[in-house]
Amino acid sequence: MRLPEIEHGDGLANRLLIRLISMVSGMRLPDAARVAFYHKDFFGDAMGAWTQAAMRGPSPWSVAERELMACVVAKWNACAFCVGAHGAVAAKEMQRTQVDQATSDFRTAPISGRLKSALAFLELMTLRPGDLNAGHARAALDAGLSREALTDAIAIAALFGIVTRYAEALDFAMPTPAEFERAADMLLKRGYAP
Repeated sequence: MRLPEIEHGDGLANRLLIRLISMVSGMRLPDAARVAFYHKDFFGDAMGAWTQAAMRGPSPWSVAERELMACVVAKWNACAFCVGAHGAVAAKEMQRTQVDQATSDFRTAPISGRLKSALAFLELMTLRPGDLNAGHARAALDAGLSREALTDAIAIAALFGIVTRYAEALDFAMPTPAEFERAADMLLKRGYAP
């Protein structure tokens, strides 16, 4: 269900800011960014800070690896918007074929064994959370992930468990491939800072 407050902004200042950003960027501001302006004191600022920390803060994972995790988690959550958005960002920092193959089947994709181990854990966490137990975390650690790497991967999956659901619930408009590319450039430059 598309909410007019998210489409146009929930106050005069936000309406003007959404229009200005859209005009300067030469494209409609994606709905993910529009949501960040919605009740900033309740949702936007906190969600923006968490997203910035998970996706751009210090981590043993590269930006490309984190964006790929977000893309794959989005696929498991059946969110085409987030697959397109985060796949486009990942493809700016790694080969597009790697992104596409990992999104299709990470087990056979040309990505590191460390990343495959993280994605195997995240797949269980996302698709069968009731089956997840301490043994799965031990297996990921035994496969070479550090505690920090596993913790950071879990934060990304948890974050995109939420993001994909509100993207679908709010019926985010689907950008064109060219718009995803432009938005990816902006996300690489600016990050997710509130």
